[in-house]
Order: sequence, then C-alpha cells, then structure tokens
Amino acid sequence: MAAKSMDIGVVLQNDPPAMDVVALAKKADAAGFSHVWTFDSHVLWQEPFVIYSKILDSTSRVVVGPMVTNPGTRDWTVTASLFATLNEMYGNRTICGIGRGDSALRVLGAQPQTLAQLREAVQVIKGLGNGEEVTLRGQQLRFAWAPDSRLDVWVAAYGPKALAVAGEVGDGYILQLADPDIAEWMIKAVRAAAAKAGRDPQAIKFCVAAPAYVGDDIAHQRDQTRWFGGMVGNHVADIVARYGGDGAVPQVLTDYIKERRGYDYAEHGRAGNSHATFVPDEVVDRFCVLGPVENHHKRLSELKDLGVDQFAVYLQHDAKEQTLAAYGEHIIPAMP
Repeated sequence: MAAKSMDIGVVLQNDPPAMDVVALAKKADAAGFSHVWTFDSHVLWQEPFVIYSKILDSTSRVVVGPMVTNPGTRDWTVTASLFATLNEMYGNRTICGIGRGDSALRVLGAQPQTLAQLREAVQVIKGLGNGEEVTLRGQQLRFAWAPDSRLDVWVAAYGPKALAVAGEVGDGYILQLADPDIAEWMIKAVRAAAAKAGRDPQAIKFCVAAPAYVGDDIAHQRDQTRWFGGMVGNHVADIVARYGGDGAVPQVLTDYIKERRGYDYAEHGRAGNSHATFVPDEVVDRFCVLGPVENHHKRLSELKDLGVDQFAVYLQHDAKEQTLAAYGEHIIPAMP
C-alpha cells in the first residue's frame, strides 16, 4: 500500500477586515490546502469561531480550527458546543488545536492553565464534540442535539510533561517549529507517552507548524519570519523556568533564548516585531522553511519521513498570496 501523502495546512491571523481572512481561506481551499487554522486570542485579534462559520460557508473542503485554543478563556462546554454546531452546519469539518494558553490568557493578566486542567479539558471537549457523555463538575453532560458530531483534538506542547499529555489523551500533537531534529525528539516523546498509557502510538497524528516563504531573497525572508523564533522562545522560557536547561528539551531550544529580554504581546505573531532581534539567523533557518521551492520539498520530505502527517504554513509575512500560490502550484502536487 502506498504511503499517505502529507497534508498541507495554513495558519492565519484574525486581523480585520475579517473578510480578508475569509478570502485567504478561499484561496487556500482552491490551492489544495487541507486545513485552515487561525490564532485564538480574542483581545489581540477577532473572534475565530465567527470567522470559521463564514470560511466553512465559503469553501467546500478545508477543515478549520484554532492553533491553538486553551482551557481558560471559554467554558469547555462552550468550546465543544461551538465545534459541534459548526459540524452540524457544515458536515464535520472542524478540528481543535489546544494548549495551556499563552497570549490569550497573559493579556488578560492570567497565567496559562495547568496541565491537569489541559488534560481534563481535552477529554471533555473531545467527548462532547464526538456525541459522547462526559462528567464535568459532578454533572453528566451530553449534546443530545449533536449525536453525529465528530471532532479530533490535537495538543500543542514543548515541555516533557505537556508532551506526555499529548500522548496520553490527544488525537494529535502540534509542534510549532519545523526543525527535523527537534521534531524527531518530540515525536518520540509523544509516542512513548502514548505507549505507556496503553494507546497505539502510531494512531496519533503529528502536525508541524511554522512560517514558510518561497523565494530567493533569504535575508528578507528571515527578517519577515524572525518573529516566530520570538514566539517559540516565549514558550521555551516557561520550560526553562520550570525545568532548567538540563536536557528536558533539546539544547538548541534552550541555548538561543539566553539573549531573550521580555516579550510584547502587542506584537505577538507579527513580522518585524521589536522583541525578536535576539533570534539568530541559524534558528530562523532551522525553525522556518525558507528559500526556493526545492528547499521546501527537501524539508517537508524530511518531516514526512519522521512521521509528520501535516505541515501547516504560518502565513504571517508580506507574501501571503504568493506563498499560497507557490504551494498550490509547486509543493502540494509534488508531495509524495
């Protein structure tokens, strides 16, 4: 049997006007992208679930969802209800990416949720989103109106305990960087946790998400995507604060954040931001997928060989439509 082709998704920011986000989603659908993900941070950007409804109504094929939501800004039953409602309306074309929460909670003056809260939230949202009965706060709950809803929940994580949660309860795992060496390390950790929990490690889906920019001007591409190393560094700083730099995560992650000096959420996920200057070119090149088409073919093939099921393109730079077109013409059709 031939190996399944790796899906290619895209990650959009919910900047106004919202209809521009919908227009990009339509272009992605037409170009052959499998998923349209968006950020979920309601103070920094517009509310994603409102936009998902319009995207689904304007497309025929793509699956939509947040990269990533969190257990803290909505009641878990509300989150599950949003997915189940969209599934009823548009035929089970949603997916839930979820993590402990970063920008969405910190801009509110709150801290990311605990791993125990994340674990329970995954189980509740997944159960309700699949028409099952769950127990929450001592109550037996089920969406009687959504028996046919189907929802996968993929967990975003970097630290060892969060990776274990992904393996123990997630349908998939999201890694937000495209370095093959780090991806291999993370995937092994998630699969080991799944096996230890009595689950089939091969049943878990793996998504790598990172900026991609097609073209020859590498210096410009680095400047446009350096923000991503700053965003990843924000998560890694939490891990170092919790575990220290003693091998809990790969050394390349802990080394480059030594020059990090704070973080401004007003510039979160934006090209040219002022708090990512500490990110060296080497890290940009490792975490992102830059350069001519052949560079993208090579990196994506490496990730696919590691077991990655989807590569999701962060589209936060000055060549959004060109990148969508290049992937649709040269990269998606060539994926083995």
